[in-house]
Amino acid sequence: MLETIVLYGFLAATAVQLYFWIFFFGKLARHPVEEIPDNPPADIPHPSSLIPVSVIICAHNEAANLERHLDRILNQTYRSLEILLVLHKSSDNSLNVLAPLQRKFSHLRIVVCDDERAGKKFALAKGIEQAKHQVLLLTDADCVPASQDWVRGMVAGMDEDTHIVLGVAPYDEAPGPLNKFVRYEACYTAMQYLSFALAGHPYMGVGRNLAYRRELYERIGGFRSHEHLASGDDDLFVNAVARRGKVGIRLNPRTFVYSKPKTTWRAYYRQKTRHFSTGSEYKFKDKFILSLLTMSHLLHYFLGGLLLIFKISIMFALLGYAVRMGVVLAIGSVILNKLQHRSLRLWLPALDSLLILYYLVFAPSVLMNNDDTQRWN
Repeated sequence: MLETIVLYGFLAATAVQLYFWIFFFGKLARHPVEEIPDNPPADIPHPSSLIPVSVIICAHNEAANLERHLDRILNQTYRSLEILLVLHKSSDNSLNVLAPLQRKFSHLRIVVCDDERAGKKFALAKGIEQAKHQVLLLTDADCVPASQDWVRGMVAGMDEDTHIVLGVAPYDEAPGPLNKFVRYEACYTAMQYLSFALAGHPYMGVGRNLAYRRELYERIGGFRSHEHLASGDDDLFVNAVARRGKVGIRLNPRTFVYSKPKTTWRAYYRQKTRHFSTGSEYKFKDKFILSLLTMSHLLHYFLGGLLLIFKISIMFALLGYAVRMGVVLAIGSVILNKLQHRSLRLWLPALDSLLILYYLVFAPSVLMNNDDTQRWN
């Protein structure tokens, strides 16, 4: 009896996994890479085709990153934008770094936020309050757009019906197993929120590369519903408003925004623990679907292992593993190509199985809903 339960449980988990990979992730694999439209002629100073955009960057003691990266954002090819740099409780020399840039670039504005509450969302709320335009494009001080066409490419996905545009924010490549796993986990997260958006079920975005209309923010009262959490300015906001307007995605590599990942397991654990603290605030349907995806992944490996260890049904176990991994390799390789992480394709089997350990390590954080409110990053 128990052997039958294990066998059928394995087959069910494998079937659910195949469903997600083929019918959800497969949509992303087949989705074309969008073209970025050319700029209007230079002799038209204020073309009506350009939507005015407010780029908002929040920074907390980020002088070094601002000095290193801000130039790429200030020199975007888009001609109808303002850059709002929100300094949140910064005690370093950020103002000294920004002073010459503000004199050089008239579209750079500095907003000082002294809100004592922890977390980026209160600084972001201040920036949105000060923004002049209705279309908001968000990123962080430690992020670098892949090209000077970043703003133009992201805004190209915003039309009359599209109120949110989800961008891609990969991590930089570096040597070592931690970097490979961090980059793959970020890609896997992107696979999920981009694929679900294409399937008409958007549930989150990442604040390092996210655009939306301010009217959505005002319609739901900003971040009021989750202001008790330090994090959630991106995923919880999108989760709350995604059904109120069409959601678009951008897969053109020139619209990607890169940042450096954590370099120690301890720092990575802290970062992910904070991120997981928002999951319990998702809508029930979103939590159910994501739990189904995670549990079927876990059970596929665990129950398949039991079938092999206790020699219950070696043929079914090997066949189930082979079929699913074949699908993962076929679809996952295409998506990793699109996300500019081709080097991870050969590591897919190992990284896919390591996600099981990842789920188990962070399960207590999800269950306890531990929000580390003292950490900004």
